[in-house]
Amino acid sequence: MNTSSSGEPAVTMYQQRPGYDLNASCDWLASHCNLSSEDSALQLPTFSTAAKVRVIITFILCGISTFCNLAVLWAANSHKRKSHVRVLIINLTAADLLVTFIVMPVDAVWNITVQWLAGDLACRVLMFLKLQAMYSCAFVTVVISLDRQSAILNPLAISMARKRNRIMLMVAWTMSTLFSIPQMFIFHNVTITYPANFTQCTTRGSFITHWQETAYNMFTFSCLFLLPLVIMIICYTRIFIQISKRMKKKSLSSDEPHLRCSKNNIPKARMRTLKMSIVIVICFIVCWTPYYLLGLWYWFFPDDLEGKVSHSLTHILFIFGLFNACLDPIIYGLFTIRFRKGLRSCCKGAENSDMDNNSKYTGVGQNNGNT
Repeated sequence: MNTSSSGEPAVTMYQQRPGYDLNASCDWLASHCNLSSEDSALQLPTFSTAAKVRVIITFILCGISTFCNLAVLWAANSHKRKSHVRVLIINLTAADLLVTFIVMPVDAVWNITVQWLAGDLACRVLMFLKLQAMYSCAFVTVVISLDRQSAILNPLAISMARKRNRIMLMVAWTMSTLFSIPQMFIFHNVTITYPANFTQCTTRGSFITHWQETAYNMFTFSCLFLLPLVIMIICYTRIFIQISKRMKKKSLSSDEPHLRCSKNNIPKARMRTLKMSIVIVICFIVCWTPYYLLGLWYWFFPDDLEGKVSHSLTHILFIFGLFNACLDPIIYGLFTIRFRKGLRSCCKGAENSDMDNNSKYTGVGQNNGNT
């Protein structure tokens, strides 16, 4: 196992003999794939059984994620009136689709080919896109948390929500792009000739000293997981404190007399959206925390991991993280009545003739409104 140059452990995917450290397929954030050798017997990595299982599961997840996220995208865009919450969901779906169309296929194909066969330019570009996809998922999830915090703590500012969210989303996508640019400069193709010609997309030689690589790792880890986690925890802690205060008052809010309110004086539609966003955040944390903890364990106690962490476990943790891209659209469907109605309408419309299509679209259009 070697160090990641993108904020997570570069877990060795294949069994290798001592003295030869060459990752055949770096994980989804384009990890540090070292090429090093010593005066001992060398063996190139192979397409192991664990890697084969990983490829099969990755392709299955890719298919599920594609169907679910495209269904959410269709349902969200089928309404002429788009609430600011629906815009957030569309952006999260777009980020999940980046993971689906870039991270998953690249990881699966890289495991199959073992070495990097796409050339130096593709190495740099794809490593940039993979990290950008993961940044966008994390940052958009943070934007959703900030939006829910504002909706609960400052409900009178709901009229400014659309403009505020648009600015936050622009910042989120811009930051995800800027933070990923270094990938295009530190990753490149490296080829060895012994014991055979073997090319890998790696960061070898990009860092002069080890501390520079460690600093880049920790910066990426902090921006990709630690900082978003802290922001989300703060947001929902403040929300729960505010809800607790409102539950003690036992009186309806005079600010929103026209809306149906739940027992804690929060409109039911807003409460349902809050629950949905909480579940999305929990899934993000649960899916990726084990993998990042493994990375931290290796960075600070690399000797403790030798012989204790199997390659199968690293595969499992990686796939478990990818599963988050499939869960987001499922969560949105479960918490959104209009999505379920729109999906049923779509299925019914597929069974009808072309003459019935107008009534199908009319039925979908009637299900609009703010979430």
